[in-house]
Amino acid sequence: MATFPFELVTPERTLLEGEAEMVTLRSAEGDIAFLAGHVPYIGAVQTCLVRVHRGGGQVDAAAVHGGFVEVADGRLTLLAGVAEVEGEVDVERARRALSNAESSGDEAARRRAEVRLELAGAS
Repeated sequence: MATFPFELVTPERTLLEGEAEMVTLRSAEGDIAFLAGHVPYIGAVQTCLVRVHRGGGQVDAAAVHGGFVEVADGRLTLLAGVAEVEGEVDVERARRALSNAESSGDEAARRRAEVRLELAGAS
């Protein structure tokens, strides 16, 4: 399968970069998958689990809490204010945040906690 350059960047650092066969995420319009040759695109990213399919069965994932995605000149760039990769999630803190969000009815906080727990495999 053809690949394309991909980069996930926050203000602090580059979390993921390299070649990808497919990138999936949730945009403001709904779930979307990007493959090599995707038409130019720019859109808002919702709080979601971003999956980067590298080939050979390797899939990297990151919890992204909003941002923007752009496809230009065959390259996908994802800019996020806050994002975490596997191994960075404090599971107990995320569980407490989920409980607090459910108690208060804060849907945005609930979604952030759920995505963190999904990334950590603790949902």
